[in-house]
Amino acid sequence: MEQDISVAQPSAIRIGEAAPEFTARSTEGMVSLRQFRGRWLVFFSHPADFTPVCTSEFVAFAKSADAFAALDCGLLGHSVDSLFSHLAWIRALRDDFGVTIDFPVVEDPTLEIARAFGMVSAEADTAASVRAVYVIDPEGIVRAITWYPINVGRSVAEILRLVAALKRSADGSVITPEGWQPGGKVLEHPDFLTADALASKTATGWFYKEVGEAR
Repeated sequence: MEQDISVAQPSAIRIGEAAPEFTARSTEGMVSLRQFRGRWLVFFSHPADFTPVCTSEFVAFAKSADAFAALDCGLLGHSVDSLFSHLAWIRALRDDFGVTIDFPVVEDPTLEIARAFGMVSAEADTAASVRAVYVIDPEGIVRAITWYPINVGRSVAEILRLVAALKRSADGSVITPEGWQPGGKVLEHPDFLTADALASKTATGWFYKEVGEAR
């Protein structure tokens, strides 16, 4: 079946914007971004199949799939390689690393998805340098973006932590401090009022307020 891709004009997607919709072939059949509505999604791109850094990342994603599922977060992989390449690579990962890639991996040989998300320029004819992550909320809004160069692998543990932190702070009631982990203390939003700053017992107490334990 041919791909049916409907995407926005090529431009860099920003945090707070709607993720461009697309429908494309994947290792799990035809996949639409809209089918993940109602849950969180980590949409991540890798430069190429059968490469060492990407292999290490996919092994880590496969081993952490249950942890993402526990956060009600789906995984969706992407690269410009063909579906046939994806399937052969997945077979190699199972045979040599003992992991099963249960999440779909989208093919993008025409770079249409990569261009729609701003991973590459409109004139680019290769996406070999793409190592991007987009965390998308249940309404289809991009809430976090990370970019890594081709020679540096991402931390799947950090991506998992990022999703948990985004979920914890999604209602706007609190913000999460550096290195926050589920169960750790969170921070209140400061009011930035002169009265609060002058009344505070400490120089930082009016704007740095740790509260309770995370839900």
